[in-house]
This record gives sequence, C-alpha cells and structure tokens, in this order.
Amino acid sequence: MGRAYEVRKASIQKTGAAKGKIYSMYAKEIYQAAKNGGTSLDANAALKRLVEKAKKEQVPSDIINRAIDKVNSGADESYESTRYEIFGPGGSTVLADCLTDNLNRTVSDIRTVINKTHTKLGAMNSVSYMYDNICVVGFTGLSEEETMDALIEAGLDVIDIEMNENEVLITGVPNDLYAIKEAIIKKLPNVSFDVDELTTVAKTKVNLTLEDLEVFNKLIEMLENVDDIQHIYHNVNL
Repeated sequence: MGRAYEVRKASIQKTGAAKGKIYSMYAKEIYQAAKNGGTSLDANAALKRLVEKAKKEQVPSDIINRAIDKVNSGADESYESTRYEIFGPGGSTVLADCLTDNLNRTVSDIRTVINKTHTKLGAMNSVSYMYDNICVVGFTGLSEEETMDALIEAGLDVIDIEMNENEVLITGVPNDLYAIKEAIIKKLPNVSFDVDELTTVAKTKVNLTLEDLEVFNKLIEMLENVDDIQHIYHNVNL
C-alpha cells in the first residue's frame, strides 16, 4: 500500500484520541481560519473544510460555532504556528506542529518531553527535508479509470491514485486539494469525502525494536499530551 493508504489508516486511528484534545485542536484551527479568511463558509474554503472535518469527527456544533463567533464578536486571540523537529532513538524522527498563544509555554513543554525521553531537538529543517507535504482525498463511487478521467478533464496531474477495496485514494500536492475535490464533485455531485487531508509523510521509514521502540512510544505519548501540539508526524513503521 502507498502513502494515501497510510494517511487513511492514520485518519481512522485518530478517532481513538482523547475527545478533549480533538475539540481544542479544532476550536483553535477554526478560529484561526475564520480570523484569516473571514467567517463565511462559502467565501472561505479553508474554514469550510475544517468545519466539515470537525463535524465528521463529532466535534459538537456549539464548539464550532463559538470558535467562529469569537471572530464575529471582535475577539483578538493571537495564535502562532510553529514546528519542532525531533531526533528520536534508532534513526527515528518526529515533526510536531503547534498552534500556540504562548510560545514560551510551548517551548517549555516540548523541552520537558525531550529531557524525559533523552531525545534531541533539532534545528529548523534538520528533519523536515526528509518529509513530503501532500494532500490526500478519499471517497467511494467512482472506479480508478473514472477518477483518472475526472482529473484529466480538470487538467490535474496528481502524484498517485490507489484503490483500497472500493475506496479511491488520490495523492496530490497540497495546493491542488480543492481542485481535486472540485473535479470529483463535478463527476460525482453527491460524493462524500472519507479522507480530506493536508498532511506530511516521511520519504523513508524505519523499524524500531525493544528499548528503542519503548522510548519512541513514550516520546509520542508525551507529545500527544502537550496541549499546543496539533499534529504529529514520524517515520516509524508501527
């Protein structure tokens, strides 16, 4: 299986995460998207996509609405996006993307994790170059050939198309996400997208065993408990 299948699997696994963490993550991302691009879902594609994803992950409507209403009410919270690059055991690497209103707090929390797991915080781009940024769109209702025709008609050249049973999984460059979805909608108007991701995947993977795997699992578990971390990417086969 290719990268799109890997993202599909990660998307399924995310539903097992703590609900409070997911709610907080979407509240911040939705607020920031509304602040940057406006509160109208029709005029702000990034906001519309986030709201649709939040609803699929069963984030309550009042949390979604409150995040948008904060912008309408003139609230001026300020979140900064930052990425931490980590070298783990046995050649493992981790990217931790944060959205924070207090950079000092975030740095302190990350360094606590690094110190307790005896891992190493890398400089900017020391790890990122080993990863690719991609978009993945997944849906059912078309064959691989019909999907290819839809993309060709839209003038799109994607990275890959996979079939996972009846599900079509398209991998493309991040800037093509909305164009890919529009091409599929044009061919299949009532489509429901099971996967709609802008994500980061490792170019190569490593296998860990014994103590290295134990340390890595502890690292990921501790990072998942850092409130300001929105997304975690790594290069380990699990």
